[in-house]
Amino acid sequence: MTIDPMTPDSVTTAGGEDGGRESPVRRPRVAVLFGGRSSEHAVSCVTAAGVLEAIDQTKFDVVPVGITRNGQWTLVSADPAAWSLRSESLPEVTPGLESVVLSAEGSGSDLVAHAEGTLPRSLGRIDVVFPVLHGPFGEDGTLQGMLEMADIRYVGAGVLASAVGMDKHYMKVVFEAAGLKVGPYEVITDRQWEKDPAACLERASKLQFPLFVKPARAGSSMGITRVTDPSGLSAAVEAARLHDPKVVVEAGIIGREIEVAVLQGRGTDDPRTSHPGEIAVQKGDHEWYDFEAKYVDGTAAELSCPADLPADISEQVRSLAAHAFEAVGAEGLSRVDFFYTPDGELIINEINTMPGFTPVSMYPQMWAKSGLQYTELIGELIALALERKTGLR
Repeated sequence: MTIDPMTPDSVTTAGGEDGGRESPVRRPRVAVLFGGRSSEHAVSCVTAAGVLEAIDQTKFDVVPVGITRNGQWTLVSADPAAWSLRSESLPEVTPGLESVVLSAEGSGSDLVAHAEGTLPRSLGRIDVVFPVLHGPFGEDGTLQGMLEMADIRYVGAGVLASAVGMDKHYMKVVFEAAGLKVGPYEVITDRQWEKDPAACLERASKLQFPLFVKPARAGSSMGITRVTDPSGLSAAVEAARLHDPKVVVEAGIIGREIEVAVLQGRGTDDPRTSHPGEIAVQKGDHEWYDFEAKYVDGTAAELSCPADLPADISEQVRSLAAHAFEAVGAEGLSRVDFFYTPDGELIINEINTMPGFTPVSMYPQMWAKSGLQYTELIGELIALALERKTGLR
């Protein structure tokens, strides 16, 4: 399945005066934006390594831009090895002597570098931003709002869908309103915990154990604790609160974990869905699909795609994934996760509007098993971003 990325009108040059011969078309210039201020900084760097290594540089001019944990934007190495997990320590964007900003300019935007005591200098036009940022201040609508304000095209979901997809509480509210079945849960806000923690624990304890205690607005399994009895609940809430003052407590659901990769359709086409995939976590050091199983231990989890499901269930879960994608108003890409229970129910767990995107992550793997390889997938996402206007749509 090969899809050539689109080139926007703004980067196409007309034929010259030399007998009507066309001038070469400038490659779209893509800023790969990664790092960020969230606890998922290292995961974002690893994702960027995969994109930088696989992106077709005969079709795109790539500019890597890192965001430090303190929020500085800076030009960084384009070497994928600098951002991978191949070294002993987790990758991290470090402060640079020069900061960079995106500056709206006519129908596009310029990348501008500046340093203390020097005049700003233009680094050229950027046609689209590929933000591979995970967590708050990147995946939650804040960055998307900034890019919308600056009239800059970007890969992935817009402001509202990103915010809803990041917040496990409001995500469930939207899913329920759209007729999707969600599992039992409780929400503990910062004010509620500070005012009466005992009441919060009492509410949560009424759910069926084991419980999964999660930061409401974090991902990559950061801050999640599996709790088997009430005695461990308070410590689990405190662990989640290290990442987010708002906490979601979910009842454990007996069932198989089924995932579907969703890709926005071109123009007015419906969303596209991959074959469903199933994650099998190898027992031993991992009781569930935690951070180590996702990113560090390459033997901890195995993806079966297509998942071994009855044909009608496979079609149903793909349809529900597309429905979830549209329910939150997603664009670009999303991974939608379900539980398939022994009695045949499909319960939606979550949508991730910027899923793990390394070559071994579930989203690209499911598309590869469905006929769209990693490099082609990157090109298609950029094409979708170039096709889409900014602003209200």
